[in-house]
Amino acid sequence: MKQATIQLKNSIQKVNIMNNNIEVNRVILNTMLSVFGMLAVFYVLILGNMIFSIVQRKTLEKEELSLSNEVGNLELSYLSVSSSVDMALASSSGFKETKATFATRKELGSLKIANNEI
Repeated sequence: MKQATIQLKNSIQKVNIMNNNIEVNRVILNTMLSVFGMLAVFYVLILGNMIFSIVQRKTLEKEELSLSNEVGNLELSYLSVSSSVDMALASSSGFKETKATFATRKELGSLKIANNEI
């Protein structure tokens, strides 16, 4: 048992730790550069998406302005046409005046309700 522990200690002392650290440092550097590269790509994608959204919003604002102007023009033409509508125009178009008939309720038994008496 003592010989095994002595051999283990001798083999541990013979290992060159500096050579192993160079490999570890290289792996850490490569990992850090890879992560930095991925973050840079995500940053560019997010920035591009923001710019695209801003341009799209500006386009939609211009379209909204033109549609608002068109609605205003249509309202103006509606008001000018609606002022010229009268009974003569309606009857010339084939419309007829009708008598309004309303639904009425029968009285509830012998109970009579006075009209608007306070």
